[in-house]
Amino acid sequence: MTTPRNTPAASRRVRANGDGTVYQRKDGRWEAAGYVLAPGNTSKRVSVYGMTRAEALAKLTEKIAASNRGVPVVTAQGSLAAFLTYWLENVAVHQLRETTHTRYTAVVHQYLIPGLGRKKLAKLTAKDVRTWLNELRTVCQCCARGIDAGRNPNAQTNRRPRCCAIGRCCHKRLSPLTLAYIHSVLKSALEHAVREEEILRNVARNVRTGTPRPRRFNPLTAHEARAFLASAQNHRLHALFELALRTGLRKGEVLGLRWEDLDLDDGTASIRRTLQRTGTGGLTTLPTKTISSERRIALPAACVASLHEHRDRQAREKQQAGAEWADNGLIFTRSDGHPIEPSTLTRHFNALLRCSRLRAIRFHDLRHSTATLLLEQGVELVVIKELLGHAHIGVTATVYAHVRLRLQRDAIDLLGRALRNPLEATGEPDDGDDPPLCAAPVR
Repeated sequence: MTTPRNTPAASRRVRANGDGTVYQRKDGRWEAAGYVLAPGNTSKRVSVYGMTRAEALAKLTEKIAASNRGVPVVTAQGSLAAFLTYWLENVAVHQLRETTHTRYTAVVHQYLIPGLGRKKLAKLTAKDVRTWLNELRTVCQCCARGIDAGRNPNAQTNRRPRCCAIGRCCHKRLSPLTLAYIHSVLKSALEHAVREEEILRNVARNVRTGTPRPRRFNPLTAHEARAFLASAQNHRLHALFELALRTGLRKGEVLGLRWEDLDLDDGTASIRRTLQRTGTGGLTTLPTKTISSERRIALPAACVASLHEHRDRQAREKQQAGAEWADNGLIFTRSDGHPIEPSTLTRHFNALLRCSRLRAIRFHDLRHSTATLLLEQGVELVVIKELLGHAHIGVTATVYAHVRLRLQRDAIDLLGRALRNPLEATGEPDDGDDPPLCAAPVR
């Protein structure tokens, strides 16, 4: 085996300053070392290896060429699990809402770390991500995470272990929407690694998971909406349900409204906050979902009247509660003035649906009902976008594409009736007294 010691002097090549060093190791491999650009506009000595001198020299030349272009060398040596933990605790916690951070944390600990956590951050490839997503798509989550086996047979719920715990797979697989969400969390984390120059590129962006079908919702029809409002007439929270249906406010937005946000004389409401239960702060008020969600909306006359009645009722409840009243300025509260739990509002809503004999829907479907009914009445899409507080009009157009398609079909049918031959419509000969088709008004 040829070593640097017995290599003839004539065969040794002299390299210029800055080109690095190439030599043969004792194990027979060739090592090339040189200084390249590192994060923070500093330099760092790196080493590459090859089975031949030319192979090691080519690798070093590639790194030096990238350094000359201003691309820093990758410095991440830790695992993906370590970086995800750092990202959650030091970056995402300051950039995300607490509820969003809680969901991100659950995704990282339930899916990302068990599946990809052992991979080196710098060596993670698009193939690794794609293989992991394909496996995640086909694996039963009940079997993989032991959900069914972890049930306590002595609990009060009487939910005994079944399916995977007794050897019969229930095929509980993740939905396409959940897979897309998991993929988006990984992309967000790796994007921050690129910004901190830990890695050169975001390999998760090179993986295409496909566009999942939007979640189906069940908005109320005009007849069902009238029945819902009629049954809520005698409910203590009648003003809340009417406001949610007529304006499309989110559950947290309507629960977070304060009297100072209303101008009943002008008939307007300012949406500035949302009420949510968080893991650390409990039931607390947070900023709106997005900047566009902070908006000012017009109140229908029916909502103004019901809010006047609700304010009088709240004044009577405050007088009856006396010193036990919790004065927080909220419009919709419990009978003692404390905020209403979002889950409690959901129970009231479901009970109201049962009393009115309407089909079961989510509270958020009231928001979809508002937009659907407005679209069917011919309201412009940009007006609905401002009312609902969507960030972009494309969100409104995508969510309610099926409604717009139905309206297009109605418009085409209307045009077809306008362009229909009068002879085909009446079956009588044309006597020439009717005005020409082009002069007929088209609605």
